[in-house]
Amino acid sequence: MKKATLCFLILTFLFSCNNKSDTDKESSGGITISGAGATFPYPYYNIVFRDYMRLNSDVVVNYGAIGSGGGIRSLRDRSVDFGASDAFLTEKELASMNAPVIHIPTCMGGIVMAYTLSGVDSLRLTGPLISAIYLGKITRWNDYRIVAINPNVKLPDLEITPVYRSDGSGTTFNFSDYLCDVSPEWEKIMGKGKALKWNAGIAAKGNPGVAGLIQQTEGAIGYIGSEYSLTLGLPAAQLKNKAGNFVSVSLASISAAAKIPLPDDMRTTITNVDSPEAYPMSLFTWLLVYEELNDGKRTLAEAKELVNLLKYIISPEGQQVAAKINYAPLSEEAVKKTRKLIGKLTYDGEILSPYTEEETDQVSSDIDTLSIKDTLHNER
Repeated sequence: MKKATLCFLILTFLFSCNNKSDTDKESSGGITISGAGATFPYPYYNIVFRDYMRLNSDVVVNYGAIGSGGGIRSLRDRSVDFGASDAFLTEKELASMNAPVIHIPTCMGGIVMAYTLSGVDSLRLTGPLISAIYLGKITRWNDYRIVAINPNVKLPDLEITPVYRSDGSGTTFNFSDYLCDVSPEWEKIMGKGKALKWNAGIAAKGNPGVAGLIQQTEGAIGYIGSEYSLTLGLPAAQLKNKAGNFVSVSLASISAAAKIPLPDDMRTTITNVDSPEAYPMSLFTWLLVYEELNDGKRTLAEAKELVNLLKYIISPEGQQVAAKINYAPLSEEAVKKTRKLIGKLTYDGEILSPYTEEETDQVSSDIDTLSIKDTLHNER
């Protein structure tokens, strides 16, 4: 995707509290599918939903990028056909939904520590340093602890401005999950969640809001999806992973983080895994749907179309879209498990569109993550 396109999407988000696909149109008697939630995968969803509509001219897919917390609430209220979240539902949240919910992973991505610091194009950070910055215990860029791991970088005597999310956010959940794993102090003081009580910094709404604020503020740093920082030309720090290596975000390093045993329900995090090649702030992002799709308002045709949309997203065509705009496609194991999850969706108790056993076990090898040209940070 061209930079100008995503910049337009970011500006659109900043001036709208209810983002929708840029191809939103009247249904004209067709089927409308509505969703809301995470801003992290919005650039991907904007394109993959548009592509699906081009292939299915009688279908409209609307998506409001309101944050993971808002997406979960919207699904609970049954005001949308699907919610979108970068954080899987906890057991307590699942119980609050009043009916079984299925998690459909759509792609993977990386959260970067993007910053604006004149003359500094390369930076290394560790989890404990990031924790100390957001706890207000490291306040200047030339702090000796940052300098110690960046000996060849001229860091200014400038105040650090941490930027964080003001809304309920799956990005915040994964960011805080990572920090809990690497910093006992963070775990004790802040914990993890989609919304936190912050000790330092300034707030912004959504990934686009945080990215825009970082870009406008000299000395700012914040956690955002890599596609946003790449498009705005914001540099991103290399992060020290669990194996002790400083790693840049890339399709390869994100994919390496997912090379772990995956649960059948696909509710898992892939932050700070053991792999020496893994990027430590990697994540899955999901669409959330009720297992039983007859809610008294949705027709059988509408339910079938929702299932067809989910199948398209995890198809080779849908996953190629993710790879082209710097989200990592799902692994073969993830696709196999997701096909089984889609095969559980019912209408009046009847399976809607089951994959055959052969289809479930046979995953196309058309997508080779590591062969795709990697254009992410620090590899340009």
